[in-house]
Amino acid sequence: MQDYISERVIKEGEYIVQTSGTVRSAAAEFSISKSTVHKDVTERLKYIDRGLYEEVRRVLDKNLSERHIRGGMATKNKFESRRTKIS
Repeated sequence: MQDYISERVIKEGEYIVQTSGTVRSAAAEFSISKSTVHKDVTERLKYIDRGLYEEVRRVLDKNLSERHIRGGMATKNKFESRRTKIS
C-alpha cells in the first residue's frame, strides 16, 4: 500500500476516535467520499494499525446503534419548529 494512503487512513481513524465522529463527518473533514472513508477505516486500517481499528470499530458501532434515535430527534425538532412558526 502506498505511504500516503496509509497516512490518510491513520488520520481518518484518529479523527473518528477523537471526535466520536461518523464516516460522513470524516469525509467532510478530509474532503473525500464517504465510500473512501468507509473502505479505509473498515478494511485498510485493520492491516495498518489493529488497535486503532478496534477503537474506530467501537465508535462506528455506537453511532450505528444510536442512529435511529438521532433521526427521530431530528424529525421531532423539525415538526416542533414548524408548529412554533405557525402559532
